[in-house]
Amino acid sequence: MGGAEFLRRYGVVVALLALLAFNAAFTPNFLSWQTVNVNLTQACAIVIVAVGMTLVVASGGIDLSVGSLMAISGALAPLVFTGALFPLPSHGVGIALAFVLPVAVAALLGLFNGWLVTRFSIQPIVATLVLFIAGRGIAQVVTNGNLQVFREPGFQAIGLGRVAGVPVQVVLMVLIVAVAAFVLTRTLYGRQLLAVGGNARAAHLSGINVRRVRCLAYVASGALAGLAGLVVIARNGASDANLVGLGMELDAIAAVAVGGTLLSGGRASMIGTLLGALVIQLVRYTLLANGVPDAAALVVKAVLIIAAVWIQQRSLGKAG
Repeated sequence: MGGAEFLRRYGVVVALLALLAFNAAFTPNFLSWQTVNVNLTQACAIVIVAVGMTLVVASGGIDLSVGSLMAISGALAPLVFTGALFPLPSHGVGIALAFVLPVAVAALLGLFNGWLVTRFSIQPIVATLVLFIAGRGIAQVVTNGNLQVFREPGFQAIGLGRVAGVPVQVVLMVLIVAVAAFVLTRTLYGRQLLAVGGNARAAHLSGINVRRVRCLAYVASGALAGLAGLVVIARNGASDANLVGLGMELDAIAAVAVGGTLLSGGRASMIGTLLGALVIQLVRYTLLANGVPDAAALVVKAVLIIAAVWIQQRSLGKAG
């Protein structure tokens, strides 16, 4: 096994262990439960969005709209459970609808992305740029640009609740990764998704409905972005259309690339994406905890993406 292939397979594990070792040695209180809890909960939204991004990238696409879809979902939920959008028959129904409707809207917008890509053969980066630009504007229009502050324990359980001492959002994150990994590796759809990402023309000639496969990936990405938006606002007890999901597309793409998913499509790893997201979160935490401005984390994440792509290219070059 060559150096590039080793890094492709195990680089994310090496990076995660190195970050853990560095922080354990130099960052005060890093090994405390409070620090572990902070990093895990902060990583949850990244992981949830990155799982959807992994599906899209595996199909040979990209989704730049995930941050804006988080903002739209986060803007809608408080309007639903407060009854500002329409009358509610009961409080409990409002809470239930606040979980369902925003995610459904985000999924429909994901379908819109997939429709642009498959029906009009628009490059995914251009097609999803539409909602990247317009989506946050939609969220601001829905809320009239106002910050929505709320205290609703039934809704906030998704961000603040615990199950046997474990944060609900962490349990949700693990379940989503497990289900997505099963779909990707154990189902017909997963095999078709990787086939489409590897060679769409060959997949079409073999009888695979390429449009349907790609559309479903964008729908899943939209729905998961919507769910992540709910987690974020529930944790914060506030929804700001200007800030929810801001920069999340970079975090998700970085997690996918660092986790070993081939950015040109055809090869993906959900566990790698999970580890990649943890690396992204730990990079941010390490810099902040050691007095480095948050803006520097953006540079580091960009470098990580470049390094991951370089390693992929080296690995593919040697394989070829």
